[in-house]
Order: sequence, then C-alpha cells, then structure tokens
Amino acid sequence: MPVGAHEVEVFEKARGRLEAIAYRLLGSATDAEDAVQDTFLRWQSAEREYVETPEAWLTKVLTNLCLNRLTSARARRESYVGQWLPEPVFEGDRMLGPADTAEQRESVSIAMLTLMERLSAKERVVYVLREAFGYSHAEIAEVLDVTEPNCQQIYRRAKQHLAADRRRVEVDAAAARKIVEEFLAAALSGRTDALVRLLTDDAISADDGGGVRFSLPRPVTGALRVARFLQGLFKPSAAQWSLIGEKPTLFPAFANGAPALVLMVEDRVAAVVSLDVTDDGITAIHTQANPAKLERAASRWATSERGEPLAVEW
Repeated sequence: MPVGAHEVEVFEKARGRLEAIAYRLLGSATDAEDAVQDTFLRWQSAEREYVETPEAWLTKVLTNLCLNRLTSARARRESYVGQWLPEPVFEGDRMLGPADTAEQRESVSIAMLTLMERLSAKERVVYVLREAFGYSHAEIAEVLDVTEPNCQQIYRRAKQHLAADRRRVEVDAAAARKIVEEFLAAALSGRTDALVRLLTDDAISADDGGGVRFSLPRPVTGALRVARFLQGLFKPSAAQWSLIGEKPTLFPAFANGAPALVLMVEDRVAAVVSLDVTDDGITAIHTQANPAKLERAASRWATSERGEPLAVEW
C-alpha cells in the first residue's frame, strides 16, 4: 500500500523513540538504525487503516524485530573475536532517548548495556520497556503476546539478574571532564598507586577490537592489575598505543551519560574509553576500538565542538 505524507509524518514522529528503544535492546546504534528502517518497511506495507494506535503497533513490530536480532546476535557473539562491548553514543544523540529519571539514564550507560547481555531476550525487552519508557505490564504483555502475570515474573527475574551491581554516580558534562582529567593525569603519571586510588578494589578493564584491533580475550580485573595494564597502555615512552596501533591525541567527552575519552588518530576516532563511576571510585573502564562500532560516534564527533585536547605528546 502506498505510503502518503501523513503516514510518513506519523512514523517520523515516532522514529526517535523507536531508535532509543532499539539501541537499548541491541546495544548497537547501527543495528538499531537497521531495525527502525525495517519497521518503516513493515509500516509501508501494512493495512494502516486497521491500525488503531500507530505508536503501539510500531513498538510491537520493532520489538519483535529486535527479539529476532537478539537471538541471532547471541549466536554471532559466541564466535566474536575477543570481548563484545556496546557501541558508544555521544551526548545529544537522540538514540539515547529520554533522560528524565535515574532509571532512564542508567538504562543507556555502557555498564548497564553490557550487564543486560546477561538477560534473555524477553527479559531485556521487559526491563527496557518498563524501566526506561514506563510501559505498564499490560502494555508490555500485549507487545510480547504473553499474560500480564507472566510479564511481571519476567520483569522480576530481570531485576534480580541486575540487582547486585552498584548504581553509577550521575555527573554532568563539566564534572565528567574533571573525572577524565584526573584519570588521565594518573594514567600518564607513571605511578601505579595514583591510578589504584581512583579505582574500586574490584575494578575491571574491558576492550572490544572486533578482531580488527588488538583486544584481550577477557577483562582485566582488580584495581592493581587494571592500574598496571593502563600504565602499560599510557606509558609515555611507548611508540604505539597497543589497542589501536598508533599513538592518539586524547580528548575529554561525555558518552552514554558518563565520562569518556576520545582517542583521535589524525582525523579519525580510533577509540572511545568510557568510565563507569560509582561512589567508591571508577569501577569499570570500557574501551571500544572496533571501527564498525564507531561510525555513528565519529559522525557526531566530526561536527561537535571538541575543544582543546588533554594530551597530544605524552
């Protein structure tokens, strides 16, 4: 059925919300864009005169497309080279979606997107729609074609899987810059103890090179081990930065609601290092260096006011 200007307008009004849902469900901005585009194709071919509530219809179609993608993604990640991490998104990107509540902001953090990999596909859908978008259990049950009591049970399981982890400290862009500056100063100081003081005892460092860039097969764990690993990466005398193959220029950033470092090589975003900060200190450092997962971030960074770098020659 041909789609008219009104139908396109209805979809475009919903696009931002659909992208935000898909990003939280898939942990990938690229996959989220594809899922939303597939939803539009379904909208084009639908018998739209029988659709009473377009928003609900579009959400259901998108969710089912994401469920299928999550199932196939689990199989792909079993053969993924190295560690799998979510795709970072810079502040101001509409894919981050609503940020009015602590739950909404938490749901899009790199740390939470990584944790949500523990959930089953349905658990992830229920958790995201309930926590980040405020859908009722009745509405979610309709989306998933399950009973409301079953939806509530799935939600409780999802919460239990995620409950043991500490909540991040919420920071604004100015506070994030100070955290990044302090972290970088410690990393470049040549003193392991300076870094250890910033980290929690159980801190981890994980990186994703996607088989294109060097990455470790599993996270580095423990404050001292993480500090030593980071000292090796930021060693002033090193000719190369091992995760990206070249020595970068370092900029402060704000990604997924958290402090971050952008590593630039010439005019290319070579990596984004995200810091997960709790009341006890930095509990996780997630480094995304897979070029395929930096395209959206690079596009936005190219048009942003990045300011002066924190380090050029070090």
